[in-house]
Amino acid sequence: MKKIAPIVCMISLLIVSCAVEAQNTIMPKKGYSPQIGSTVMMLEDLKARVTQSVRNLNQQEVDFLLDEDANRIGAMILHLAATEKYYQLYTFENRGFNKEEAKKWETALSLGEKGRAEIQGKPISYYMDIWDEVRKETLRLLKQKDDKWFEAKVKGSSMNNHWAWYHVMEHQANHMGQIRLISRRASK
Repeated sequence: MKKIAPIVCMISLLIVSCAVEAQNTIMPKKGYSPQIGSTVMMLEDLKARVTQSVRNLNQQEVDFLLDEDANRIGAMILHLAATEKYYQLYTFENRGFNKEEAKKWETALSLGEKGRAEIQGKPISYYMDIWDEVRKETLRLLKQKDDKWFEAKVKGSSMNNHWAWYHVMEHQANHMGQIRLISRRASK
């Protein structure tokens, strides 16, 4: 029995080590072309980390303003959804918002004074549900494309589709830092 304990311990460490390593590896998500699949994995990881940061916020924390020029956490989540929606249209349909879409998304896209005044008073789940719907569409659309499309330039632009979606990811990472800072300050 004493000889089995070290073996069980080593096997347990190996399993834990493999599980931890798997969480820190970029691998293409199944069902997507390789480059798109890797980007999808990173987008999903970022969204999961943002979600983890905000999921238990109360209304006061969701609507907290760090200072008079800051944005609320709920507004930033809606901003992430609006930015992602814009890039859906830009990369998949080669256009910006139409009038109806602009009416729905422009305040969240721009934020600022109008965003501070209008985007508040809703639970965090409200904002996350909107982002979830936008992400669901992003994943559906990306699944229909291949790496050749990802390398192609966005019509009328110097950027390619890969860079556009890299920018969406970069944008989400930047706001994740802001959201975490604000949530720490709001909970004090």
